[in-house]
Amino acid sequence: MDSSKGEGILAAGESESKIQGMRSFSSKDAPLRADTIDLKCLDIELDKHMREGMFKGKVEAPREDWEIDISKLLLRYEVARGTYGTVYRAEYDGRDVAVKLLDWGGDEFTTEAETAALRASFQKEVAVWHELDHPNVTKFIGASISTGELKLQQKHSTSNGSKPLPTRACCVVVEYIPGGTLKQFLIKNMRKKLPYKTVIQLALGLAKGLSYLHSKKIVHRDVKTENMLLDSNQELKIADFGVARVEAQNPNDMTGETGTLGYMAPEVLNGKPYNRKCDVYSFSICLWEIYCCDMPYPNLSFAEVSSAVVRQDLRPDIPRCCPSTLASIMKKCWDPSSEKRPEMEEVVRLLQAIDPSKGRGMIPDDKSSGCIHLFRSCGL
Repeated sequence: MDSSKGEGILAAGESESKIQGMRSFSSKDAPLRADTIDLKCLDIELDKHMREGMFKGKVEAPREDWEIDISKLLLRYEVARGTYGTVYRAEYDGRDVAVKLLDWGGDEFTTEAETAALRASFQKEVAVWHELDHPNVTKFIGASISTGELKLQQKHSTSNGSKPLPTRACCVVVEYIPGGTLKQFLIKNMRKKLPYKTVIQLALGLAKGLSYLHSKKIVHRDVKTENMLLDSNQELKIADFGVARVEAQNPNDMTGETGTLGYMAPEVLNGKPYNRKCDVYSFSICLWEIYCCDMPYPNLSFAEVSSAVVRQDLRPDIPRCCPSTLASIMKKCWDPSSEKRPEMEEVVRLLQAIDPSKGRGMIPDDKSSGCIHLFRSCGL
């Protein structure tokens, strides 16, 4: 036999022996000899098994329907900031969006109870918004329970004085509405006022949106002009569901002051049980604002407003120039008794029955001699 061939056969035998040794590495019966193990093959084999085991053993939490891919979200700049939440103009997957960032509290000043309450508020807002689909309700796009991969556009980073992104936060992503808030729009028109047609259009948008929410057993609980947005066609969209909740079967389950003073119904101010009719009351104050382009109770403190609304039936003064049909809706909706207030579905019908050509808007301030507020003493 040729020695070189013999060496070749021997080499092949040694290689096979080494592989067999590697395969029997885990066997308790086989003796283990270091010189029979091909370390390179063993590394490859171990890496393969580790990868297979990693994927087999990894249990990923199921994604919620509303969860977004946070890596596709880019914050452009800050729009507004509150106690816990900040609103940004942003881009998600190439689309213009608005992002509400809710800080869970990553500092020593936020207690665990407060953090838990903020997380619950986030989950509640998402649960409410995710199920809604109406032209007068801001379109929900998605949300994320974690913001670890969130990016802020470089030119709007902390170098320009804005605060850094919170380390523990969650976010809600909604369609971007370019027209700003209804409150801002009314302030811009405070002197010249709005045409009656515009008044009815805005009031109808708000009434339809609230009627839809109530049909879904949802009480907004913070209806005010700051929480209404306008698109480029001045179509109104209800926003901010931070305090919204599904209506309880038992009204006694819904108590506590929730909302904004000046818009809050007497029963809410009084700490009594309430239902969707608290939104109807708040709507009436918004309706007055839309018509008058003014602030209700501008010269009263929060405490004075709260006391007078509950104890003296204080309401905004309706101008004499306000058409009787519109004034009637205001009065029905802000009735002290929640049972006597109409459903928002009825309010929609009442507004649709109004012919804008047969009424007129609030007369501008410089021509207001024929449009006098009906002032009423409230004993303050």
